[in-house]
Amino acid sequence: SFYGCFDWHSSVHGHWMLVRLLKTKPHVANSETIIATLEKSFEPSKLRAEADYFTKYENSKDFERTYGWAWLLKLDEELATWDNLHAKTWHKNLQPLTQQIVKSWKNYLPKQTYPNRTGVHPNSAFALGFAIDWARAVNDATFERELIEKAKSFYLNDKNTPAYLEPDGSDFFSPSLQIADLMRRVLPPAAFEQWLNAFYDKRSIDNISLAPEVSDITDYYIVHLIGLSFSKAWCMKHIAQALPESHPLKKHFNKTAEKLLHNALPYVFEGNYGGDHWLASFAVYALSNK
Repeated sequence: SFYGCFDWHSSVHGHWMLVRLLKTKPHVANSETIIATLEKSFEPSKLRAEADYFTKYENSKDFERTYGWAWLLKLDEELATWDNLHAKTWHKNLQPLTQQIVKSWKNYLPKQTYPNRTGVHPNSAFALGFAIDWARAVNDATFERELIEKAKSFYLNDKNTPAYLEPDGSDFFSPSLQIADLMRRVLPPAAFEQWLNAFYDKRSIDNISLAPEVSDITDYYIVHLIGLSFSKAWCMKHIAQALPESHPLKKHFNKTAEKLLHNALPYVFEGNYGGDHWLASFAVYALSNK
């Protein structure tokens, strides 16, 4: 189902993007082509083959852990929450792969002693956040509780995060914003506000509010920085939604998110395959959270 793209995870979130577009814009001009494409990808035999890969080889059990796992659960969540005949069939067909991913994640979670704080694929906060979204959408209370406990053990005591050092040269995530976006999922509003106030200082806020400079959009690693604008935008919008009207970051994050989107959107189709195979889905996710 997801073979043949530059990377498996980008194909997965590309499929998520197609589902999201059909779900929110059912009369989009090329809807029939999108449906036909998804019908092929969601064929039961293809998805069973995808699921089988995770147990077929000794070293395949950690394939795409945990970035690809997170996007697969986001795809499943999008289908599970869509009252549509196509979506119901596709969701049913996806279950062998979804359940294999969930099983793998539940086995891995107790063994994950430390978080990965990178700004690229292995980032733990991003993956935990998407997994919590999925667990809540499908009412897997046990998995949700385990994820929340892990998130708190990793990040609850974080203070004065050094976000003034962001970004690295190939980041498509802000490590600090991914943590904050995760913690607004797991803490009550008042507790989250208190945690956030201790997490960031002005120096770091000023730095993460800057749009990254993209010197070469044809470079497969530098182009990641366009995605950084999109992911920072969705994190800031989520965080702003969780803050009270009186909090100064609420207005600041909403305003900054719009600037980041305005900065990044023109680049989506101006590069080459290095960006084209994944940036659009980041853009759609950021825009779907306006």
